[in-house]
Amino acid sequence: MTATILVVDDEPDLEALVLQKFRRQIRDGLVQFVFAHDGIEALQSIEEHPDVDMVVSDINMPRMDGLSLLQKLQEAEDKKSTIIVSAYGDMSNIRTAMNRGAFDFLTKPIDFGDLEMTIDKTIRHVEMMRDARRRQAEAERAHASLSRYFSPQIASRLACDGEAEGMTVHWRDVAAIFTDVTSFTSLVETAAPEVFGPLLNEYVGGMTEIVFGHEGTVAKVIGDGIQILFNAPGDQPDFATRAIACAHDLDDWAERFRARWKSDGVNFGLTRIGVHAGPAMVGNFGGNRFFDYTAYGDTINIAARLEGANKFLG
Repeated sequence: MTATILVVDDEPDLEALVLQKFRRQIRDGLVQFVFAHDGIEALQSIEEHPDVDMVVSDINMPRMDGLSLLQKLQEAEDKKSTIIVSAYGDMSNIRTAMNRGAFDFLTKPIDFGDLEMTIDKTIRHVEMMRDARRRQAEAERAHASLSRYFSPQIASRLACDGEAEGMTVHWRDVAAIFTDVTSFTSLVETAAPEVFGPLLNEYVGGMTEIVFGHEGTVAKVIGDGIQILFNAPGDQPDFATRAIACAHDLDDWAERFRARWKSDGVNFGLTRIGVHAGPAMVGNFGGNRFFDYTAYGDTINIAARLEGANKFLG
């Protein structure tokens, strides 16, 4: 990566001197320089070259001095790492510069060997901060995606810690819950879209919040049907107890939901629930392009059949 360095100084000979001293680094594509003669010109240069990685600025300049420029740079959303150049022994300005956020300082007359080492150190800092921001952005994107399936606690842990092991396909003990709504197809055929949309969204949203409250995983939502897992991807020693408690809370919430909509003239069906625990094959089965964390096996099939048996058992 070529580092772009903005040098701000009103001395007329400095530009040629910098280009001469850093000619090897420029030739090798390690650095490139942009020059300005005061703070106002420096701010204009940054607008024209938003890829500037760092700033080397003198203090004493016309129109806008280096300390005022430094303050402007630190107030910007994209703060630029800045090296302040000051007269030898000017501790008052150096202290002010450091308090305003300068990354480092140099004294005049400039020792170009010292300048090169300071620039190298600053570039390493910039790269480290850029990498940290990239990782943070990736974690935020991962959290946004994972939050669709996992409780906030589990999603945060997976996004921040990068716990990929739990995503690989493997056998583990789980508790599975299946829910479904009676007469759902009839409701779809008869309800107006302006009623059905808010109705189903509220139902799925409310059921999901119950699951996340018990730190369960929403593996699938297909229409009115929801598949839920416990003890996956993280370990939950009390996963069976959690699943039973969650099923009870889902049933209670679904009944209150149904009664409220019935009072508004909408006949929303009963929610059937099946629960079973045992070994299952779990992991991400979505390939390279899709994320599909789910589970397969007899444990999952039995939970689904128990849900279906409610058609006859009531």
